[in-house]
Amino acid sequence: MKRHRPGGAARQARILEAMALGICASFFFAFTFVLNRRMSIQGGSWVWSAALRFFFMLPILLALSAAGGGLGGVLAAIRRRPLGWIAWSSVGFGLFYSFLCAASSFGPAWLIAATWQVTIVAGALLSPLFYDKVPAEGGRRPLRHRIPARAIAAGSVILAGIFLMQLREASMAGPGAAPACVALVLVAAFSYPLGNRKMMELCDRGLSTLQRVTGMTICSMPFWAALAAIGLAKDGLPSPGQLFQSSLVAIFSGVVATLLFFKATDLVHGDARSLAAVESTQSGEVVFTLAFGVLAFGDRPPTALGLAGLALVILGMIANSLASARAQNAGTTAPL
Repeated sequence: MKRHRPGGAARQARILEAMALGICASFFFAFTFVLNRRMSIQGGSWVWSAALRFFFMLPILLALSAAGGGLGGVLAAIRRRPLGWIAWSSVGFGLFYSFLCAASSFGPAWLIAATWQVTIVAGALLSPLFYDKVPAEGGRRPLRHRIPARAIAAGSVILAGIFLMQLREASMAGPGAAPACVALVLVAAFSYPLGNRKMMELCDRGLSTLQRVTGMTICSMPFWAALAAIGLAKDGLPSPGQLFQSSLVAIFSGVVATLLFFKATDLVHGDARSLAAVESTQSGEVVFTLAFGVLAFGDRPPTALGLAGLALVILGMIANSLASARAQNAGTTAPL
């Protein structure tokens, strides 16, 4: 008779719960791409779409951090190294989200969501810029991260999918639209992992995820204030509709989706294979974005070539998660 390990049923239930939470997170993350595209089509300035999300997120994050007793630690950490906090928050949040919003002017929401997955490749290529401190004779020495070969292999599948999608879009959109879209998303894709990883080094793991996100939101405010001033001078005040939709992006994507995903990863923390499965659920945001954009908001649907590209992007994301799990099991120093 087959024996079940003690706690096996509880572990399976925990994995299923984590997977469900991951899928729910991808559902709410999809609102970023759909609503940004909708605001662009309605004539809303991408400048306001970007700045308003973080203006709305700030009081929510401050309240959550204060309720958890972590706000004092955030402010103390910022006071110790204010210039580093402001600089890397402006890169990881400011450049990332402003360029992603600007890209929404050049293609349907599903195309932006799928192209955004190039951040997996960007994160891998940035690995040599970071290092761990390992025990050595006379103290500790820095060990530079390596570019993970498996992640690059998975990333090449994603890039192939993006190429197929953009190839078709280039013939359907206006001249220069596809290159502009790719260029803007590339800046966003490199800014996000660079800023966030530098902030993790700066925090030295002394802050929780909620505290770090709250601190980065606070310290990105000068960037958003400057961007909002440009928007005010160029386009005037945002419309009530843009205010409302930006608040939905802040709540659904900035708060709800993030907390759901972090909860999902916490449930399987330490189990590399299960963690990879949870990470792969984020490919769902491409599917949800496609469904919302085409069915609810009238986005141009992908052609057969576009669907093939989408399939490659999702396949590459899942392959990347599996490669990450193997790397963790092997104890590599090249995290994604």
